[in-house]
Amino acid sequence: MSIFELKMPKLGESITEGTIITWSVKVGDAIQEDDILFEVTTAKVNAEVPSPVEGTILEILYNEGDTVEVGTVVARVKLAGDDSVAEVAVPEPSKTKPSKSEPTKVESAKIEPAVVASAVKEEAKWYSPAVLHTAKEAGIEPTELDKLQGTGYLGRLSKKDVVGFIETKKNGAPSAAAPQKRLLPVPPSLPGTAEPVVKGFGGEAEFIDIDPVARIIADRMVQSKKISAHVTTVVEVDVTKLVTWRKREKDAFQKQEGISLTFLPAIVEATTKALKEFPKVNASVEGNRFVLKKQINMGIAVSLDDGNLIVPVIHDVDKLSLSGVAHSIDTLAVKARSNKLKLEEIEGGTFTITNFGTFRNLFGTPIINQPEVAILGVGYIEKKPAVIETPEGDVIAIRHKMYLSLTYDHRIINGAMGGAFVKRIADYLENWKG
Repeated sequence: MSIFELKMPKLGESITEGTIITWSVKVGDAIQEDDILFEVTTAKVNAEVPSPVEGTILEILYNEGDTVEVGTVVARVKLAGDDSVAEVAVPEPSKTKPSKSEPTKVESAKIEPAVVASAVKEEAKWYSPAVLHTAKEAGIEPTELDKLQGTGYLGRLSKKDVVGFIETKKNGAPSAAAPQKRLLPVPPSLPGTAEPVVKGFGGEAEFIDIDPVARIIADRMVQSKKISAHVTTVVEVDVTKLVTWRKREKDAFQKQEGISLTFLPAIVEATTKALKEFPKVNASVEGNRFVLKKQINMGIAVSLDDGNLIVPVIHDVDKLSLSGVAHSIDTLAVKARSNKLKLEEIEGGTFTITNFGTFRNLFGTPIINQPEVAILGVGYIEKKPAVIETPEGDVIAIRHKMYLSLTYDHRIINGAMGGAFVKRIADYLENWKG
């Protein structure tokens, strides 16, 4: 019989694995081309994987919650039109390798990112297109969906849950209530000991699973600390001229461009200029060599409502005007928070900026976004008394000050270069003319 091997797709640059969130099919199901087979999550995106073929599910080789390397076969499909086998015995899903059967013909295909309907999705209230389409056809309101209890991985609502709810509703039975968080008492002391199982705490505790995206981000951060020799240097910047410029231009900019003028476009422009002068900071390390990137693709860290972060990328930022940079930042931030980023908008970064000042933090020590070799942290702008040199002598004046923190990979960037680079950014900002 003809067999098609479905492999874990690669959903972005530097992505080597994905975690299966939920299967939409089971062994024996007949599937059509473009039917959604399973959902996968990575550090960058959640995605639905459609079937590129028509046929019948023969084997599902990995369970929901399993993390699988890119290119690994996760399921096998008997192609439509081949009835040479009437019945096939199929093992239960497991992490074992695919069975070594000997079909007369085996077909394998790589699923390109273009055929995967991918988007960054909010973990708590996200529903797949199949769920939304089924609910819409049945006239189910979003508020009703929020009350349904999902049976998918981590309580995700699947299409079969919605179909079951529709049938239940037709029969006049009450709908299922939304699952509630469990407040569990701390387990009692172990036999023969006076200490509780959860040491140092004697009250109640709420047990909440870490969502898949947060788990993957955590793994990537730990991996980055193991890969790069992290060093952080901090400079204080007098941005009084920048603050004065923004105050003067913001109303006209809002009227002309239709968006607010923030400090970030200026910081991006100053950083871009510095990267041109210090190309080694716009690089990556591969084994015993480093790769200088000819393009400057600026990643801008964006915080999401679910507490996670994502880093959309402004490609060829050095070719944009200040207003172009401002529009790119605004557009990408809106897309990120509404889960509408495209795959190409979150990959290919060569340098990253993260803004601690959004949360009124003075500075931080960010972790490098691999495979980049540096990341800039931007602190909160505050008024401070400062000593100013004048022809008549030193005076104390109120100035607007900000900290910039640069974390860099000491394997390729030494202290002199790292310090000089962040100082160059400071020089551009201190002498800002717009």
